[in-house]
Amino acid sequence: MNIRGSYDSAAEAYAAHLANELERKPLDRHLLNRFAEDTRGQGRVADLGCGPGHVARYLHDQGVDTVGIDLSPNMIGVAARLNPNLDFRIGDMRRLDVPDSSLKGIVAFYAIVHFEREEFGGVMSEWRRVVEPGGLVLVAFHTGDDIVHVDDLFGVPVSLDFHFHTAATVAGALERADFTVIERVERSPYEGAEYPSRRCYLLARRR
Repeated sequence: MNIRGSYDSAAEAYAAHLANELERKPLDRHLLNRFAEDTRGQGRVADLGCGPGHVARYLHDQGVDTVGIDLSPNMIGVAARLNPNLDFRIGDMRRLDVPDSSLKGIVAFYAIVHFEREEFGGVMSEWRRVVEPGGLVLVAFHTGDDIVHVDDLFGVPVSLDFHFHTAATVAGALERADFTVIERVERSPYEGAEYPSRRCYLLARRR
């Protein structure tokens, strides 16, 4: 089972467990508010790997024009059902159906977890293509060098490898793709609210 098939199978269960997770994550909300301050009214942003659409919804509620993009058709269907007033599209962040320099920013919360570090060059070059000069990228990821394989996601059979990455690895890939990392935040996991891994958030601006 591939990544798309796994998330297609788990879409309903995933949404049931995570569609309201931001309520339990104050730092995530704070950083999304920070991102919204710089993008509100400035143009469209994309929530990549949007899942059930909760990050896109949060940004929309902060006045940001947001489109959610996800590889999984079933996940996009769930997101559209839960958030009928928002725009969601099926898409691959490595090959976005988005014009050059047309986005004010990108949010990618745990959207790079299925990439190996060798794939970052292509991924972030595509982000550079679609983000306008001066635009922002806010990326969140699990820190470390682990690879965690799961065959079950919220009770649904899947086959997924979750890759953890160091802050230096992700920041370096962003810098090589013509972004400047302007803020970096790390935190310990919220007990009982998420997988027990350390998290990192990088805010970068396209040069």
